[in-house]
Amino acid sequence: MSLMKSTLAALAAVAVVCSSPALAQPKKEVTFAHQDMLVPLRTVMESGELEKTTGYKINWRMFGGGGDVIKAMASGDVQIGEAGSSPIVAAASQGQDIQLFWILDDIADAEALIARNGSNINGIKDLKGKKVATPFVSTAHYQLMAIMKVDGVDAKSVNVMNLRPPEIAAAWERGDIDAAFVWDPVLSKIKGNGKVIATSKTIGAKGFPTFDGLIVNTKWAAEHGDFMVALVKALAKADAAYRDNKAKWTADSAEVKAVAKWTKAEAKDVPPVMGLYSFPTMQEQLGPNWLGGGAAKAMTSTAAFLKEQGRIQEVKPDYKAFVTDAYIKKAMAAK
Repeated sequence: MSLMKSTLAALAAVAVVCSSPALAQPKKEVTFAHQDMLVPLRTVMESGELEKTTGYKINWRMFGGGGDVIKAMASGDVQIGEAGSSPIVAAASQGQDIQLFWILDDIADAEALIARNGSNINGIKDLKGKKVATPFVSTAHYQLMAIMKVDGVDAKSVNVMNLRPPEIAAAWERGDIDAAFVWDPVLSKIKGNGKVIATSKTIGAKGFPTFDGLIVNTKWAAEHGDFMVALVKALAKADAAYRDNKAKWTADSAEVKAVAKWTKAEAKDVPPVMGLYSFPTMQEQLGPNWLGGGAAKAMTSTAAFLKEQGRIQEVKPDYKAFVTDAYIKKAMAAK
């Protein structure tokens, strides 16, 4: 082989190696599916700080519900998304390659079972023979069925009605229902003519917590570890800013205006609703209640509920594989 030919062959080999997909740098772009939850993350979205820190182009896309987020992630159009615990469990049960890596919020007091004044309902056992409305297959529905089981109330003895939040508000106004398990803005409206029997927080403390979480495509996350760590740091910083300065998050503050802008909410409604949620610290995220075991346990019981409701075909033997604390641990180690 001539010197020229051998040189050309060597250059060709180098070109093949350099163009190999294995050596290609991951594209610094991500599509992030968000919903209308009133959470501190919206301030990160507004500031653009995550884009500046990572150099990534972030496509923030709003979706109407967790089911839509899950579908978009299944199609590959979305890499990171927000969803409630029920849709997350449905995705995991169907074998989707996702992992829960951050508890966006503990629903806490943001969902509640309210009994109408004059309904003679003073506790869960008093629901027998009553009309109780909730959106089926929601986190509220899951907790309603769970607490009735805990308190020994046969679900068949209660007229549990499938109504969407606006329908609950109308039925309450007409006096058609005795109680409802729902969230804001309907929750605030019906509280005026009713009393709280149980909240997401009190039922969660009995072993049935509900939450909104952030999930990521497992393969994508592994290829973009630095971005994931930067995202977790930004989330923790935003949550801490809210926890430490709640009184300053007023309707005319820049933070609340950012939340309102990204969720299409009224600024005046943001502070009272955000006050009902709990936003775990990084240490709490890693603890036994959440990514340290509680989330997987909650996912297992949610899966059993979804199977009962005919929404999934099978319950996975273990949901730990769909939960990761790796990125929080790396973020804490990098401080």
